[in-house]
Amino acid sequence: MIRVIVAVMVLGLAGAASAQSMRKSCDELKAEIDAKIKKNGVDKFTLDVVDTEAQAEGKVVGTCDGGTKKIVYKRG
Repeated sequence: MIRVIVAVMVLGLAGAASAQSMRKSCDELKAEIDAKIKKNGVDKFTLDVVDTEAQAEGKVVGTCDGGTKKIVYKRG
């Protein structure tokens, strides 16, 4: 029984560490999205980082900081 409890605890800690490693900073993700858009030939656009609850004009193209913020794309 103790082995089962220890195994569950180890797997839980590994999952938590994995979730932390997947959390991207907004600056890092914004730079990646910016590069992809420019690679597709779009030269006039804006990317804004806003809170997930905030209303923003444009298309949401990503979330960052553990889902607390979103990146909004607007062409032109």
